[in-house]
Amino acid sequence: MAEFVEADNAEAIIARIEHKSQKIESLLKRSKPVEALKTALEGSPPNTGDERCKSANWIVVHRALMAIKDVDGMFSSLDPEYYDILMKYLYRGLSTGDRPTCDQCLRIHEKLTERAGLGCILRALADIANTV
Repeated sequence: MAEFVEADNAEAIIARIEHKSQKIESLLKRSKPVEALKTALEGSPPNTGDERCKSANWIVVHRALMAIKDVDGMFSSLDPEYYDILMKYLYRGLSTGDRPTCDQCLRIHEKLTERAGLGCILRALADIANTV
């Protein structure tokens, strides 16, 4: 099990997330939503129990998720190594209750389940150590 970072390091984690956010915005401006999503998912979830860090990272992932228009095309470019963490963020998105977010998460969830199978859902729900 991964050790959580000290609260003192939360500011450093947030700084990395802010840097990641700038990179994602740059990719989105260049019409590269899949690259933006990959960047958002890299290093996720933050290795901390600090909810500020988790929330900051969710905002970055959410921004990238909402920019995806072609879900099938996304999966032709997204490596399977991202599937489990993506599933976790889809469930976080569904938990918001926000209609556009839930609609997008459900569209992606359907295609992800077709591609990755039910094991991806089970791993996302069973992993309580690495919450998003």
